[in-house]
Amino acid sequence: MTLSFFDQFMSPTYLGIPLIAVALTLPWILFPAPSARWLNNRLITLQGWFINRFTQQLLLPLNLGGHKWAVMLTSLMLFLITLNMLGLLPYTFTPTTQLSLNMGLAVPLWLATVIIGMRNQPTAALGHLLPEGTPVPLIPVLIIIETISLFIRPLALGVRLTANLTAGHLLIQLIATAAFVLLPLMPTVAILTAIVLFLLTLLEIAVAMIQAYVFVLLLSLYLQENV
Repeated sequence: MTLSFFDQFMSPTYLGIPLIAVALTLPWILFPAPSARWLNNRLITLQGWFINRFTQQLLLPLNLGGHKWAVMLTSLMLFLITLNMLGLLPYTFTPTTQLSLNMGLAVPLWLATVIIGMRNQPTAALGHLLPEGTPVPLIPVLIIIETISLFIRPLALGVRLTANLTAGHLLIQLIATAAFVLLPLMPTVAILTAIVLFLLTLLEIAVAMIQAYVFVLLLSLYLQENV
């Protein structure tokens, strides 16, 4: 039985039951819970410092109305970072390589920002479809272009996250396969390939964190336009 490089992105099943739900639930179990002591341990202190710093940076451009989203956006970023990082472990499944999951996260959140803008400030929300000072002949064309760009936003959110993680996993598998095949034939080249694989793994760890941050950052920017 020959396996394809894309088989790693198939959702695993057990007795016909998809295990993606287990993969989505596991990150919440791994987060350390605060203790009842006056002084926390180093891990909880580091986690609290990271969450506070990220929340401050995320809410800096938002007004008070957007601060209601602080818990949701921070939880979403921690969730995505944990999923992406766990997917780099051997023999694991990365749910965020599935476009359906990423679109399921992107579309409702993007739609919520649009609905908030239409409810709170409909004039300003519709004003984004037509830049100020547009020549009269270009008004219909620009409205169509801006409307299309508005509806492409959730697709860009989901595809960006999926494409970056999928490309990284494929590169890691290709280079690992090359190192394994070259080891008995050309050991020196295989060692150099393994070094490249190690550096690529470090890069993928950075990509896993950056893509989660970019996903939430773009959502906060969409929210900023509509609050």
